[in-house]
Amino acid sequence: MTASPAPLPPDAAVVLVLGADDEVLGCTPGAEDLLGQPAARITGQRLDRLLEYREPGVALLTRPGHADPLRLRLSTVEVAGGGRTRRLATLTPEDTVHRHEEDQAVVRALFSQRLVGIAIHRADLLATRLNIRPEVLLRSTGNAGEPPSAGAAADAAGDIALPARIADMLVPDDAAAISDRMRQVVDSGEPIIDWEHSARLRDAPDTERVLSIQVFQLRDPGDRVQGAVSIFTDVTEQYIARRRMALLHAVAERIGATLDLASNAQELARVLVPGFADLAGVDISSRMLGGDEPDWTVPGAQLRRLGGETSRPQWPAEVYPPGARFLIEEFADPRLSDSRALRESWPDAVRTRRITLPGTDPGPAAHQLPQGAGSRMIVPLTARGQVLGALHLWRAPGRLPFTRQDAWLGEEIGSRAALSLDNARRYTREHRTVETLQRSLLPQPVVELTAARTAGSYVAARTAAGTGGTWYDVIPLSSARVAFVIGDIAGHGLNATATMGRLRTAVQTLADIDLAPEELLTRLDDLAIRLADAEHEPRDGTGAIGATCLYCVYDPVTGDCTMAGAGRVPPVVARPGQPPETVPLKAGPPLGVGGEPFESVRVRLEPDSWLLLFSDELVAARAGDGDILEPAEHTPEERMNLLRAEIAAAHGHTPAELGQSVLDALLPRRAPDSEVALLVARVRCLAEENTAHWSFAADPAVVGEARNAILGRLADWGLETNAFATELIVSELVTNAIRYAGGPVELRLIRDETLICEVSDPSETQPHLRRARPTDEGGRGLFLVAQLAHRWGSRYTTRGKTIWTEQLLEPEPG
Repeated sequence: MTASPAPLPPDAAVVLVLGADDEVLGCTPGAEDLLGQPAARITGQRLDRLLEYREPGVALLTRPGHADPLRLRLSTVEVAGGGRTRRLATLTPEDTVHRHEEDQAVVRALFSQRLVGIAIHRADLLATRLNIRPEVLLRSTGNAGEPPSAGAAADAAGDIALPARIADMLVPDDAAAISDRMRQVVDSGEPIIDWEHSARLRDAPDTERVLSIQVFQLRDPGDRVQGAVSIFTDVTEQYIARRRMALLHAVAERIGATLDLASNAQELARVLVPGFADLAGVDISSRMLGGDEPDWTVPGAQLRRLGGETSRPQWPAEVYPPGARFLIEEFADPRLSDSRALRESWPDAVRTRRITLPGTDPGPAAHQLPQGAGSRMIVPLTARGQVLGALHLWRAPGRLPFTRQDAWLGEEIGSRAALSLDNARRYTREHRTVETLQRSLLPQPVVELTAARTAGSYVAARTAAGTGGTWYDVIPLSSARVAFVIGDIAGHGLNATATMGRLRTAVQTLADIDLAPEELLTRLDDLAIRLADAEHEPRDGTGAIGATCLYCVYDPVTGDCTMAGAGRVPPVVARPGQPPETVPLKAGPPLGVGGEPFESVRVRLEPDSWLLLFSDELVAARAGDGDILEPAEHTPEERMNLLRAEIAAAHGHTPAELGQSVLDALLPRRAPDSEVALLVARVRCLAEENTAHWSFAADPAVVGEARNAILGRLADWGLETNAFATELIVSELVTNAIRYAGGPVELRLIRDETLICEVSDPSETQPHLRRARPTDEGGRGLFLVAQLAHRWGSRYTTRGKTIWTEQLLEPEPG
């Protein structure tokens, strides 16, 4: 048995000193446990008596009577002082040797592979062993579609001289953060598992690189801290993918939540800053604010910075702030008409000129992005083949510049955001169309009549879903009377607006034939049913079915106001010197949904009394968000009290001023969920000296008396120029009443903006205008009346009918 000189192995369990004949001269402690004999018996025995050889050289030996294998290793050492040598036999349990070999194999495998980095650091964090150079991982995995920089593509760093600091390999910021965490592991022993952090190389600082790092503390057999081992893998692609997905999720979640253009644009800027950029500006065509098609590609088009956000404490002075308006002067790059993002270093891809309002300071802002150092990217916002505007992004110096991967992400974000902006634009156009049509069907806000001075207010809902179908009207009637109307349609949108126009026209037509309020609503109810049947409309509260209407007729001669309602809240009346009160009107069912008759109520209104008709939504309960009512009282009763308080405080107010104060009190901050209409009227009465009334028996002789009476009154009023026509009209109407209806015959003259003549009789037969033939003895009287009067007509009364005429007041001669 021979062996070459070799040092003692570090894994020795027992060492035997052998003599010339391989007898055991001595042994180390532990031999008794390993060999199963006392040390005294071991000493002096030959090695081949103690062990059973199984293999030559490094052999497997087995103790007699034992099955545990041992690993034998022979070596030679010099004995000090004599130049002699001694042989040593090292005995180690086989399982211990096997575990040691496995440990060595694992270490060799880790330090020989190139997919996972591993480094051993001393307690001062200097790296003493490193399986791969830092740039190898970057080149092997790539950077998510971005080609390596020149520094990374070549072996710029070369072989790293070990031991080396982390700061020798990574940029200072990343090196400091990783060193701090590793120091915590070395000091505390608490490991780091799957910690992701930026690890940009010093030779490629502009290339994004993220590592997943594990760090464990290292201790020697004496349990003393030796340092740490770090295991790291490049997860840049996964990190970018997760960040991309998180950003896209945030965009999908936060953009498009509303259909307001400004809110969507501002939210787009907020979602990108500071995670993706340090400054974001959203510029769109100003035409979109009104719902029109964008004109981004047209030089001279007006743009608006509708949204903007920055991570800086203050907005840069040279950059257009949110809300700024500017004109396109020139496109620096034709690609801006496409959907591709541009990563360039020019100051502005679109040359613009700021629009300044007269009397305002234009300020220093003249650019769309900060000037000087930094990284810029411009993403056209394209939807449905149209460029709506552009998203301008900027990253501050010291931050990674925009990469091709960022450009792809920006294009996807821009595509999604543009679709939301275009949806908001289309919704704005729809809302504007509905509101414009709705307002065009309403009368003038302020109406001046002899009977009343009125002011109507229409507040559109903040969404198209709540707009369309509410109306009010002021309709002049015969004999200086006036009708006040308010109503709404159950649905909303263009269909509801069209239905509202039909019902409003029907009300005006029915009012022209002077129907009583309850009779007018009965006719309107029948019309709603017929409209629904004609359009195959289900009777489920949409369209004309379920519409509501309140119809009031005020007579300034008598001061009587008669009203009836279909599914409406009653109006509020305020007489001079008295508190406001709600009219005790029992409203009937909505139009077309009930079979109950409509009932009317009559109230007396003194001159200068207030009459307010309003939508139910004005006094409906509101959510307690502080945006609808101040103070925070939200029940219908409390809102009615606030309405009455505003009326009571309206001393010296015009109807328009009172209407505005009511809206300010009940809708102070924002548009309501549903549209609101308010009609305010301040009634007047005709002075007694402007009316004259006579009653005659059914006797042909009284016709002359009637003529004399009206001629005298016309002379008193200074209307002699109207005497001839009025005399003929009265003679014809009174004669017809006596001949066909009997008595009594009532005659009334009213001096207003026109001269009104009324003849009432107990008959309910309406007169009909016809053209008499040459051989007819009669039938020309009513034709003569129609020729002499400016307007004429008839209406039913509780005691028969009234035929009325109106004549224009003739100016005095000379």
